[in-house]
Amino acid sequence: MVRKGVFWKFSIVLKVFIVLIFSFVVWFAVHTIIIVLDGMSDDFKNTDVAVVLGNKVELDGQPSERLQARLNKASSLYNDGYFEHIIVSGGVGIEGYDEAVIMKEYLIKLGVPEQFIILDSNGYTTFMTAENTKQIQEEMGFTSITVISQYHHITRTKLAFKKVGFEEVYSGYAEFYELRDVYSVVREFFAYYKYLLK
Repeated sequence: MVRKGVFWKFSIVLKVFIVLIFSFVVWFAVHTIIIVLDGMSDDFKNTDVAVVLGNKVELDGQPSERLQARLNKASSLYNDGYFEHIIVSGGVGIEGYDEAVIMKEYLIKLGVPEQFIILDSNGYTTFMTAENTKQIQEEMGFTSITVISQYHHITRTKLAFKKVGFEEVYSGYAEFYELRDVYSVVREFFAYYKYLLK
């Protein structure tokens, strides 16, 4: 009788565990689909400024392909008249380069006038970029903003900017895809909720 009672309790615990696992998998799948769809749905509108989030600079001092794609997107939208200023935000990576400076130089080569590019060399995280942009916004009077990054990064980036006080946040994604995106999409699920609870 005791053995039967123990088995019954174990069976209940196992069923609860399976339900919890299944619920998490469904939650993860639905949220991940939302992240991808949101990120790949360009949301363009005329704004005061765009923010390009930094990424790896190669050992030769050139922006990585991923970062070039972000900057190409920003340049294209700038040329189409969606915004007048561009904030380039990044930090000094392990390669020893200031991402923001490299980004600015790349945009200038693409024809964006230097006076319309604003440097943020302390954008080591997405949230730091949002906070730094808020300070720039208060100094320059920007009210609306377009964020530019990889598609899987867009949802969390918009969340960060809204959490620091931006009400109008639009987005454009860099049209560059790689196998590493699988890891990045999974990572974004957990990173989003970390930011949500900040």
